Amino acid sequence: MRELRFLQAMNEAYHQVMADDASVLIIGEDIRGGIRGETKGLLSAYGHDRVLDTPISEAGFTGFATGAALAGLRPIVQFQMPSLIYVAFDQLVNQSAKMRLMLGGQADLPITYTIMVSGSRGGAAGQHSDNPYPYLLHAGFKVVCPSTAYDAKGLMIQAVRENDPVVFIASAMAMPQKGQVPQEPYTIPFGQGDVKRPGTDVTVVAVGHLVPEAIKVAESVLEKYGISVEVWDPRTLLPFDREGVLKSVRKTGRVVIYDDTNRTCGYAAEVSAVLSELAFSSLRAPIKRITRADVPMPFSPALESAVLPSPKQLEEAIVSVRNYSND
Repeated sequence: MRELRFLQAMNEAYHQVMADDASVLIIGEDIRGGIRGETKGLLSAYGHDRVLDTPISEAGFTGFATGAALAGLRPIVQFQMPSLIYVAFDQLVNQSAKMRLMLGGQADLPITYTIMVSGSRGGAAGQHSDNPYPYLLHAGFKVVCPSTAYDAKGLMIQAVRENDPVVFIASAMAMPQKGQVPQEPYTIPFGQGDVKRPGTDVTVVAVGHLVPEAIKVAESVLEKYGISVEVWDPRTLLPFDREGVLKSVRKTGRVVIYDDTNRTCGYAAEVSAVLSELAFSSLRAPIKRITRADVPMPFSPALESAVLPSPKQLEEAIVSVRNYSND
């Protein structure tokens, strides 16, 4: 099977959904230029009516997409970086997320919001380094966060076919990932997590770009300490695959959650709560969370590094839960 990078997998997904359904269009800033490559070739293939460069007004084009969806289209809205969604929050949270319910189900809102280069990528400054998916989860959006090129394509095609608004998180540090991707269209159903690395001693629940990091740490602790780590990837943050993560945790009895959002009210807090409620009798050690610190992202690269979750922290947490004893 051929290999694609994350952005190439996204590009192939865009081409295939637009070829399959004439109601799909993509809008955003610098879409036609295809700077990073994920929108390469779309303009020549599908024309100016379906590939729209917009003015620099996130609130404007986000609202436009809501109207387009209500009129029967399937817009893909691309934000060039995560912090730009904040100026569109009224359109997202008050309109798109709630419109279907406010209309009593009389209309669908099949919109896919792609959040590009989400998270920190080393010295990109505070306003370019957010991972805003907890805000969107709180608003009730379906949210997907692929860690591999394979997942990126399958989740993107599924997102566009959903009749609800979906947020697709394209993590900055996941974009260099390369892997085997089938050429034919395929989907990954929402609410199905994935064991990225099997193990028996500790479950690491890792999100997005932290999944490859977690796999590397798992291999390291096996070699150094003989600890067998299972890396479990939720893939879709909402809906969340509770049964999948419970199956892993009931096998290992120990959990570390590795997530690049704030500790307070972040995604790791929700996963920890679910496991505390539903897997308490299976736990042999307290749940550990490795997350961002509860501060705004600083500009200084040194401070940025101190704020972010790290492989070293993950390794220490794995060893800690494996060696825990309540005797």
